[in-house]
Amino acid sequence: MADDFKSTLCIVFVGLSAIIAANRVAARSQRGDFEFPTVAKCNCSSTGGDDGSFDEGNRATRYPDEEIAAFNETDNDSTIDNESRGFSLTDLVESMFSAVASGIGSIVTSIIGTEKNFKSRSSRVSYKNHQLIRLYPNSQGHVNDLKELKESEPEDVKFWTEPMYNRTTDVVVGPDLVSDFKVFLSDKGIDFKVLIPDLQKTIAYQNPKMTKEQRNDLVTTNGHSMTWKRYHRYGEIVKYLEYLALRYPSVAEVITIGHSYEGQPIKMIKISTGTNKGGEAKPAIWIDAGMHAREWIGSAVATYIVSQLVEKNSSYAKLLDNTDWMILPVVNPDGYEFSHTGDRLWRKTRSNHAEDQDDSRFLQLVNHYTRWLWGKCEGVDPNRNFDYHWGEVEAGGASLDPCHETYAGPRAFSEPETKAMADYILANKQNIRVYLTLHSYSQMWLVPWGYTYTKPLDYSELASVAKKAIGAVTKIHGTNYQVGPSADLLYPTSGTILRKSILNRQRSRYQTNDRNGFRLIMFDN
Repeated sequence: MADDFKSTLCIVFVGLSAIIAANRVAARSQRGDFEFPTVAKCNCSSTGGDDGSFDEGNRATRYPDEEIAAFNETDNDSTIDNESRGFSLTDLVESMFSAVASGIGSIVTSIIGTEKNFKSRSSRVSYKNHQLIRLYPNSQGHVNDLKELKESEPEDVKFWTEPMYNRTTDVVVGPDLVSDFKVFLSDKGIDFKVLIPDLQKTIAYQNPKMTKEQRNDLVTTNGHSMTWKRYHRYGEIVKYLEYLALRYPSVAEVITIGHSYEGQPIKMIKISTGTNKGGEAKPAIWIDAGMHAREWIGSAVATYIVSQLVEKNSSYAKLLDNTDWMILPVVNPDGYEFSHTGDRLWRKTRSNHAEDQDDSRFLQLVNHYTRWLWGKCEGVDPNRNFDYHWGEVEAGGASLDPCHETYAGPRAFSEPETKAMADYILANKQNIRVYLTLHSYSQMWLVPWGYTYTKPLDYSELASVAKKAIGAVTKIHGTNYQVGPSADLLYPTSGTILRKSILNRQRSRYQTNDRNGFRLIMFDN
């Protein structure tokens, strides 16, 4: 009965939304208005191959540094037009609908329970037969075609990387659009290759399950269940930090800096051997990860760094003698957990800011029940929620659309996660000299500025430090990273990481001044 009632409500709300949207300015940009050409099924490769591949020598010349990665950081641009509203027929319909909706809400609750209880029974999002396709745009026309498609935001076409000239672009396409999408690419003359034919299978095999017996054996042998051969849940990560603090009290201290929207403790670990020889606090390096929920590799790298510095502290005596370490493995615990239990590709927090939106009463009600019916529009992109050029959406890689993946939130620091992190860093800014944040998946080392194409006065110094780090990585692992501001390598990003005054302005070798610090982008290769 609940399913039938839910289906009926879907029809009612979609119909009413369509009627009223035709008479008013919508609070969010229109999605999905890009249409693929209707073409009979054919060999869709632009070069005749089944998977869309083309001359490998040609690709190697234009794209010499190809890597296949499983998961991403997706960023889109979107704006919202706000318009004051006078009295109209729409107002009357809104008032009527408000009363009806209030009654519907009571009926819904009595039949199938509260919104929260309903969500708890929701199934996981499946990416069965979704394909990860790598595109090879080799002209500005190709880039423009892809950007037009991206800006139209079709529901089952997700860009994992920004379309750029002579740079690969990775796109995830739903099964219903795969054929049409390949026809579109063929028609535009854009070469492509299918990297993953079924994304759900990759997800299923990505993280092998651990039995209770195996976990108990690890705890008995090592004192914890962390292995770095699989991705661990937030509870396991927290237990590991607490184990370290108990086992190595002279080196490790676990600090709860705040709580998430859903009430989970946000735990960081401070690794320190005490003051320096003069009795003064040592300069500190801050590292965080897990800001975007689906970027599991960042949290894995952060916990690995912790394990090396604490459990093998004698091997890193020089680092610990000169520096303190403040490491936050999971900034966004709610989203991180949801990416394990609900949607592997979830990016944002899990907050609900319906009451803060500037929409009319009607749009708030539609938004509320749309969220109840389809489970969308929760969360804020924490890496757009910091109070530094917050909300600059024109060219800032952020959105004011609550359903968008780069939604900046109703205001700066609306998320308890970002506020807790900023508050702690501000309280300790006199000691922090370096800021590093781990993301995925582009193999880039991003340096300030993020929000503008203008470079800081000491850009050459920042880039020099980054190049030394990249050189060390390449020497050990043979991997290649690019260096530069996100505006140059990706796109401008506003409201990211930290606000202007978050770090100490006193000069030092690793000084980041009043910028948002170094930003390390990593992915699992």
